[in-house]
Amino acid sequence: MVKAAAKTAPKTAPKTAPKTAPKTAPKTAPKTTPKTAPKEKEVEAPAKVVKSTKPAPEPLMVAKDITNYNTALKWLHEHADHEKQRIIKYDPKTFSLDRIRELLKLMGNPQDNLKCVHVAGTKGKGSTCAMLAAMLEGCGYSVGLFTSPHLMDLRERISINTAMVPCNDLTDAFREIAKVETKLKGPLTFFEIMTAAALKYFSDQAVDIVVLETGLGGRLDATNVVTPLVSLITQISYDHMNLLGKTLGEIAREKAGIFKKNIPALTVEQAPEVEASLRESAEAAGTKVEFCGKEVDFSFRFESSKELGPHMRVCLTTEKTKFEHLAVPMKGEHQAFNCGLALAALDKLRDHGFVFEEGKVVAGLATTKLMGRMEEVWNHPKVIIDGAHNAASISALVRSIGAHVPYDSMVMIFACAADKDIKGMLEQIAVGADKVIFTQAKNNPRAVDESDLLRDFAEISGKMAQKAPDLEGALRLAARAVSRDDLILITGSFYLAGQARKHFQELSELKAQKGKDAKAAATAPQVPMKKR
Repeated sequence: MVKAAAKTAPKTAPKTAPKTAPKTAPKTAPKTTPKTAPKEKEVEAPAKVVKSTKPAPEPLMVAKDITNYNTALKWLHEHADHEKQRIIKYDPKTFSLDRIRELLKLMGNPQDNLKCVHVAGTKGKGSTCAMLAAMLEGCGYSVGLFTSPHLMDLRERISINTAMVPCNDLTDAFREIAKVETKLKGPLTFFEIMTAAALKYFSDQAVDIVVLETGLGGRLDATNVVTPLVSLITQISYDHMNLLGKTLGEIAREKAGIFKKNIPALTVEQAPEVEASLRESAEAAGTKVEFCGKEVDFSFRFESSKELGPHMRVCLTTEKTKFEHLAVPMKGEHQAFNCGLALAALDKLRDHGFVFEEGKVVAGLATTKLMGRMEEVWNHPKVIIDGAHNAASISALVRSIGAHVPYDSMVMIFACAADKDIKGMLEQIAVGADKVIFTQAKNNPRAVDESDLLRDFAEISGKMAQKAPDLEGALRLAARAVSRDDLILITGSFYLAGQARKHFQELSELKAQKGKDAKAAATAPQVPMKKR
């Protein structure tokens, strides 16, 4: 009977459903049938044990977990890295000087043992720091240099007389920071840790002087815990507008946050809006800012010689100093301003007992090396990398290449971060490049999608442009588009420049190894073979 009932039962109960067990209560149900079926007593089924496919999150590392350089790096990268974050709040909570001050206090305030030159600005910071450090080293001083970002190796950020901090020393510094971090009110950031590690290392090594570059802005930057001998501001232009301000005046005020009472401040020729802002900020801080080319007698010229090729020469004169016709070791007119600023800093350091002989200054300046700034990494075709990452830097780069590098046609491989003046950079690219290939740098969460760059560029320029998902794909496209006398320029981001530098370094090593293998095979004794 049950089976038969099952066969004749419709899939959905009719309005005049039979009394025999309808699937749903009928609308014309008899009085004895409740409108809704009574709930059956729920029996709790035994819980199923479900094994998660996701591994449980590892606990955060502590000081005892830092046993070698690799574990030290792992610990470091557990901390927030604002250089890689797409959205950052620029306020005293996120960028808290109280946090790093407390950290340094627990570490014995190593910054108090150091004589520093503090450098902020939008473009030219790295170049100014490199030239100043080279001149100081040339005059016999031990020079600590702290810069950012790095291209290939984290240890590039911390060096003494061009030698990167040893792995063991950096590991020890991280371990010491990890021991006291638990006593702080909140977790440290990547840049705060690097700054504290640099100051500790330089103090332990008892360097004569430190050249300290800010990371972001100036006022709330972790490096702004030092009291320097002199403060330097390089050229200011549009960059990080979502954090530092929408106008040049606002950006300048953030950079001028490094000014200290009665500490001399120097800068280069600036836009009128920037100059006014810097002068106001200096007055508010209780100091005076001097401009190279105004308060400081400074001039430059372009020339070409058989020995140096096309280059800039600078002159700087003060009451205590006279430098005449010094050759600028880095290419481009903008580097003349950076060199002049570095020379002006030497003049201020004389007031603190530093001694400089012009011959040693010239010799030291000539040794300046800086990766990722108009650096040639390959030949035939020529490949140049540069970390230019704002409109003013791209413009200066294009002009410098035009003045210093002979080529028939330029193919530019470009990638950038989302917080940059993208439209401004694309406009400068349209002026300088013959063809553009847009791509993305690896491991940069702030990177702009190459399709978006291609679309925006098409609205600005009718020049030929393509896209590739990564650097390797972009290089393949570029290789098909150039001849031996053409130029491939890779720029827009330090991430991209670093990735390209590593790529061509590995390529050079592979090429060298193949050459050695071929030479070894050619000179190897021939093993006589029996004739059959």
